[in-house]
Amino acid sequence: MPWFTIQILFPQAAKLLSIPLSLASTTLSLQRIPWDTITALTFFPFLFLAICLSYPSLPPSFPYYTQGITISSIGRLLKQSGLRVTSIKIDPYLNTDAGTMSPFEHGEVFVLNDGGEVDLDLGNYERFLSLTLSKHHNITTGKVYNEVILRERRGDYLGKTVQVVPHVTDEIQNWIERVAFLPVDGSEGPPDVCLVEVGGTVGDIESSVFLEALRQFQFRVGRENFCLLFVSLVPVLGSVGEQKTKPTQHGVKELRTVGLSPDVIICRSSNRVELSTREKISVFCHCPPSHVLSVHDVSNIYHVPIILAEQNLHGLLRKHLQLEAVMTPEPDLARWTELATSVDLFTEEVKIAIVGKYTGLSDSYLSVLKALKHASIAGKRALEICWVEASDLEEETEKGDKEKWLAAWKVIEEVDGIVVPGGFGTRGVEGKILTVEYARKRGKPILGVCLGMQVMVIEHCRNVLGMKGINSEEFAAKAEDGGKEGEQQQKQLHAVVFMPEINQAVMGGTMRLGARPTHVSLRNAKKELTLAGQLYKGSEEVWERHRHRYEVNPELVGSLEEAGLHFVGKDETKTRMEIVELDRGVHPFFFGTQYHPEFQSRPLEPSPPFLGLILAASGQLPEYLKAAGAN
Repeated sequence: MPWFTIQILFPQAAKLLSIPLSLASTTLSLQRIPWDTITALTFFPFLFLAICLSYPSLPPSFPYYTQGITISSIGRLLKQSGLRVTSIKIDPYLNTDAGTMSPFEHGEVFVLNDGGEVDLDLGNYERFLSLTLSKHHNITTGKVYNEVILRERRGDYLGKTVQVVPHVTDEIQNWIERVAFLPVDGSEGPPDVCLVEVGGTVGDIESSVFLEALRQFQFRVGRENFCLLFVSLVPVLGSVGEQKTKPTQHGVKELRTVGLSPDVIICRSSNRVELSTREKISVFCHCPPSHVLSVHDVSNIYHVPIILAEQNLHGLLRKHLQLEAVMTPEPDLARWTELATSVDLFTEEVKIAIVGKYTGLSDSYLSVLKALKHASIAGKRALEICWVEASDLEEETEKGDKEKWLAAWKVIEEVDGIVVPGGFGTRGVEGKILTVEYARKRGKPILGVCLGMQVMVIEHCRNVLGMKGINSEEFAAKAEDGGKEGEQQQKQLHAVVFMPEINQAVMGGTMRLGARPTHVSLRNAKKELTLAGQLYKGSEEVWERHRHRYEVNPELVGSLEEAGLHFVGKDETKTRMEIVELDRGVHPFFFGTQYHPEFQSRPLEPSPPFLGLILAASGQLPEYLKAAGAN
């Protein structure tokens, strides 16, 4: 069975860090220059597997496209060459999944249709390649070791001493082969291509078992069908702009110590890598000059597949793997090129504020950012994101730092629209409620997602129904008299309550997760078309992805609807609120969803709620609805 594997390694210039190169892979920091990382891709008859190590942030001068974007771009190139694509992400941490990780440490938790809480790179795969992945497409050390231990307890190893080699490494290889055959594009039969990203860095203890599995894997499938592709940062230092190759040389040396040697080297740099630089890398890294490619700064990430195609990466892979019979000589990138170039040509701008609590790391809201970008492309607008820390809008900040408070509110006043995304915990919640109140009273387009919808409900209870101090059960203050918190909360009325079926004692994997149906009311009580029905083009049932423990208190739904807040989307039982809106005669765009619509947004298929926000913020929504026959 012919297989193909591309290994991609991102070494960083230790000189830039002022530390010895030997220490450059000892730690990861999303706030600093990244260390060595690695990616791999694997091919077998009509199946392509990619395995990639995780990619920390690039230096501030670099547009932030990660190894997830690099490998997704390669996948797009192959897909446009006639191959069907799937993908796997391997993370070397001991967590079972990403569900309990802090957004500040790991970025957003991406949710899949089956409820899998996974690394954000799977979101990159789904968006770039139009896939629907499963939780099995995210492999972690925790999952692998759990499977090995379960096998040992069942006696599957027949009394043998269970060891990292061969039992753990075999489990990794078997998992890759098993999942790679699962169809993920809506078609029957196994995919042609699977991209596998292995998180971590070369030299890390935790990722070494995966590299060893890959070393063995090349012999399992045959070295003639195994191609390594190494991606390295080529820094530009000094006033003369000299491109330095030492990091790449050391990176290749480090890669070879684990038994892997690159066939293709991709150089990541701020400028196009010069021919002389590529020739030098070729000499010292034992790679043909034509196999040393440049991935330089571009105006938007959609150009990455195009610059790879311009350097004939598809041709190198086609020839190396002898895929002439199943892969077209040239990829069809016409529509993709149109997308990439059109983004650069928009002149009219739309400003959107994201009022959140994890604004210190934009990756915490990566899917929200992408959904806004997709919607702005459809709306033919240049998107400007304005970050607002929710707590900066609160009274406490006004008292402690009036200048910061004024600056935050100035942003809210000047933007064209607002997104209040999801989150957990009490910090910043009052700032979000104040934002909703401002948008409601001033007629500013606003979209609330998950917690964002819940604070819309809390704000309406407080300021329209006059229920002062009402809150979510999640944020209810602990009893001051020393009594049990649960007993005290039972005496209070909350706008948002804990869902009865959720396990309150266990955090991981216990939320309401994954794709679930929402029944959309096409007309409200006045027999007028609902905004939700119009945005979803008359669909009475939509499937969107969820991630929450709390829900709108059903006891208050009647009172809220009488006060003008309409619940036009409900679950299949009609008791759980999914979509909330105000009449368009009252507000141009006041829309909230309990689910996360951003997770299913695609570059050429924007999420309806996000598209509605962008169109409303740019004054195009009435015309759009009229053209669609909604008015």
